[in-house]
Amino acid sequence: MSRSLYKGPYVDEGLLKKIAGKKPEDMDTIKTWARGSVISPEMVGFAFGVHNGRDHIEVRVAEEMVGHKLGEFSPTKKFWRHGGKMQKDLDQKKKEAEISAAKAAKSV
Repeated sequence: MSRSLYKGPYVDEGLLKKIAGKKPEDMDTIKTWARGSVISPEMVGFAFGVHNGRDHIEVRVAEEMVGHKLGEFSPTKKFWRHGGKMQKDLDQKKKEAEISAAKAAKSV
């Protein structure tokens, strides 16, 4: 559910204090845990280390990101792969192709 319009967007005040009056070129990565903070136009150009539950992922803010939340650019889950019979068949074909390529290279 979105935030009420009369309240306005939530921007973490701590982040605004850290970037107030500074240039993006002069700053290092700013670490933050405020994933729900909305990206404001003042943040463009800065690099934020957004916490994903395990470590900080660097997010460089571009102009197209304004209005989105910082957490959208720092995924919390790592995709491993799909499982099942279909994946096993793909892995088996890949392994056979590598073996045949190695045999062809060895015979030459």
